[in-house]
Amino acid sequence: MSAPVSAPVSGPAPSWRRWLARRASPAAAPPAVPAPPTAPAPPAPPTASAEPSLNDRLLTIVRSFRPATWLGIVLTLILLSMSLVGGLGGLFMMASLVAAVTGIFTLATRRPGWLGIPSRGIALGVVGGALVVLVLGVSITSATAGPSASSAARPFLSGSSATPTTTATPTRTPSPTPTPTPTGDPLDPEVAQSAGITASVVAADTAATSGPALAVLDTLTVKGKAPKTGYERTAKFGKAWLDVDGNGCDTRNDVLARDLGDAQKAGACKVTAGTLQNPYTGTSLSFVRGNDTSALVQIDHVVSLSNAWQTGAQQLTQAQRITLANDPLNLIAVDAASNTQKGAGDAATWLPKNSGFRCDFAARQISVKATYGLWVTQPEKTALAGILAGCPDQQAVSSQFTPPKPEPVVVPEPAPAPEPEPAPAPDPEPAPAPPAAPDEVSGGGATALCNDGTLSYSAHRRGTCSHHGGVAIWY
Repeated sequence: MSAPVSAPVSGPAPSWRRWLARRASPAAAPPAVPAPPTAPAPPAPPTASAEPSLNDRLLTIVRSFRPATWLGIVLTLILLSMSLVGGLGGLFMMASLVAAVTGIFTLATRRPGWLGIPSRGIALGVVGGALVVLVLGVSITSATAGPSASSAARPFLSGSSATPTTTATPTRTPSPTPTPTPTGDPLDPEVAQSAGITASVVAADTAATSGPALAVLDTLTVKGKAPKTGYERTAKFGKAWLDVDGNGCDTRNDVLARDLGDAQKAGACKVTAGTLQNPYTGTSLSFVRGNDTSALVQIDHVVSLSNAWQTGAQQLTQAQRITLANDPLNLIAVDAASNTQKGAGDAATWLPKNSGFRCDFAARQISVKATYGLWVTQPEKTALAGILAGCPDQQAVSSQFTPPKPEPVVVPEPAPAPEPEPAPAPDPEPAPAPPAAPDEVSGGGATALCNDGTLSYSAHRRGTCSHHGGVAIWY
């Protein structure tokens, strides 16, 4: 009798095989227990099938969203918005950021996340692909936007915060040299260009800008700003720094020569170095002419040309606008930072940091607007009046292009009428002619006028008028 053949002994199957076996064959079900017979249910009454509305469908879909789904929607919206701002490069960088965050989430929690990543291995691949896409996005941004875009992308590469921080850049203050070398910077024209016009202003004479600035302010029209439509610096106000006064120097060099202390020149016009007592900040600033240094000292329009265009310059002639743009009354040398901060602002929106200069600043703005017939807005007038309330004796300033105020004409007092000369006395009437003498007889007789007025004829002139007081005259 042979012994029974025993089954081969083997160890437990690997876990992955057991998992496959469970997935392939369903677990043995318990034996079915026959159900007791029941009475057939009555047929349900027919009902009208109601079609769900669109709102019901939307509510059903929204309620089915998991938190991970909502996170995915938010990230997608951020991705789309950033792609609109950053272009293709920004799209790639944001896509890589979303994919990296999702992959890291799956690696850390072993959950599929909103992308449904099935395993940690695939999640690791997603993170690696995200880094590749990030580098590609940075490269595209750098190639299309230049160095500034590369700087903007550095936070993503370095892992630092993406929120930029503003760092104040100190103003360069070059030290003047005894013999600065001119470099022909575009800010400093080598050759002055004639304006080709006769300087012209609106004010009839300097009487419009004589007296306290507060009084001149009251003469200005108050109204709102006009639209900026049609404004163009060169087309409406001419090229920068034309020679309007005809002295052979451009306006920038004229103002630098006026405002810089210890100004050095190369030739009659070109200012090469000097020291600016900056009126807007109250600090000292050195100036050296050059490509990298000329722009540190700029010429500001006290009343900006844009503001002038919106407050009446549209009605000026071209000659008047060119004069306004180059009038030393409206120009002042300042530092570049203050000029940029001021921009097109008026006294209602910007004032110099140096409070000691604000009265002069207000008086200059008022004087310019009075000279060129410009108006002020109500907030601007309120601000100017508030400044000048602390210096009511601040005087307005007249432009060198404004005709002088005519001298008063002195009307002489009328001279007194001469007294009439007295009428000449009438000539005395002649003495009556003596009566005609009788015919003289031979012998030489004559007629005599006696002293008592009687006449006597004497034939021989002896004894005549003896009884009448003697002879007065013979005829």
